[in-house]
Amino acid sequence: MSSVPLPLSDADLESVLVDGLAEIERRLDVAVSRTRVLSDAPSRHLLAAGGKRMRPALALLAAQLGSGTSESVLEAAVGVELTHLASLYHDDVMDSAPTRRGAPSAHEVWGNSVAILAGDLLFARASQTVAGLGATAVRIQAETFERLCVGQLHETIGPQEGDDPVEHHLEVLAGKTGSLIAASAHFGALFGGLEGERLTAVVEYGERVGVAFQLADDVLDLTSTAEVLGKVPGTDLREGVPTMPVLLLRRSVAGGAEDAEGRETLADLEGDLSSDEALEAVVARLREHPVMEQAREMAREHARDAVAQLAPIEESPAKDALREFAQLVVERLA
Repeated sequence: MSSVPLPLSDADLESVLVDGLAEIERRLDVAVSRTRVLSDAPSRHLLAAGGKRMRPALALLAAQLGSGTSESVLEAAVGVELTHLASLYHDDVMDSAPTRRGAPSAHEVWGNSVAILAGDLLFARASQTVAGLGATAVRIQAETFERLCVGQLHETIGPQEGDDPVEHHLEVLAGKTGSLIAASAHFGALFGGLEGERLTAVVEYGERVGVAFQLADDVLDLTSTAEVLGKVPGTDLREGVPTMPVLLLRRSVAGGAEDAEGRETLADLEGDLSSDEALEAVVARLREHPVMEQAREMAREHARDAVAQLAPIEESPAKDALREFAQLVVERLA
């Protein structure tokens, strides 16, 4: 890796993370390349497409709150990133996403069956990696995998009668995104020697900053550019994927608010968005609606809550970086 996907103002800390990420990248390459040639290409597909490696970086950073980088920290970080990559294969199949990280999705190249099996293979590799770290690590991995699956199930099935769709969506984000970011922080802190309330604080930080990150992505899907997103703005709307601004709009309209513009926008959302012109028009209307600022504030609130969880942790450059990361997550919304 040529850079660290976290804000760092301490040169020594940056050097530690740069070296750690370079070693993790090497191990990831080995992990996806140790089977037959036939399965190597699909399993390497997303790794080769790149990525920020935010989760391994967070594991390394959490370890610096304690005793620092160790063999266990490196292996745990590899396991977390393999789990993340595996989940992307499955997500893309379920969402019929044509691209990922600027490249064709695996299912577009090899078909759904191969893409799903490639994801399964990476999940297996992640489990093998974590298995060498002891029973506690295996339990963390298993619980995280369960939450990923439950989060995807909840998103696929949708809220049931009597459920609040906004709260349901927050639970989905906690399962699909927050759980793995929390696991990254958990592994780093655990193998960095943190215990008790200090360990719990870092895990809670990871959960909340993960939800803030995904809430910010919900907003950016509507406000960013195709060049930045790697896809057409509003693609989630076209694919029927629930996002917080839309859910807040539905709540507002269902609550009887005097909002003619909102009602018209919601009607357009539920219409035919297959043409780029129709999609662009509804995205433009949503961008101007107050629900966008409400969604931004929800992301900011979760980021502030994440930082508040760090109260039991003594001051250090690593803690400063965790604060700065939470701020960076929501600064993207400016």
